[in-house]
Amino acid sequence: MDWNHYRFRTLWSLPAPPDAVYATLERAEDYPRWWRQVREVTRLDDTTGVVRIRSFLPYDMTVTAREVRRDPAAGVLEIALSGDMEGWACWTLTPEGARTLVRYDQVVDVRKPLLRRLALPCRPVFRANHRLMMRAGARGLARQLQAV
Repeated sequence: MDWNHYRFRTLWSLPAPPDAVYATLERAEDYPRWWRQVREVTRLDDTTGVVRIRSFLPYDMTVTAREVRRDPAAGVLEIALSGDMEGWACWTLTPEGARTLVRYDQVVDVRKPLLRRLALPCRPVFRANHRLMMRAGARGLARQLQAV
């Protein structure tokens, strides 16, 4: 088993229609306004940016995110990741009555040296850290959608 390889799937049910959720998710530069663990997003061009994240644990992760797929009709936003993590992440939105079911899938290999060294003993803690970050993201996005 590669202890530095992670697969995540998170589901959020949000109180807004898919087009409103999609419009918010596609503006990555605004994530720090509603998702406190996304500390900074710096656009490099129309499809690429550098993202700095930090959840509960005292370390930052910096990745370059490059748009792979932007399909509003299908409700899909997909990015390729490089830097402290290599892999991909994808948002998929599905109507759920007056709400939206948001599925976040992420498959990454951790490249940050310290986290690689701690992979075996700390893997459960790293996974819990990710869950906390995603839970905060759901709450922040729900608040953001209600404010719009």
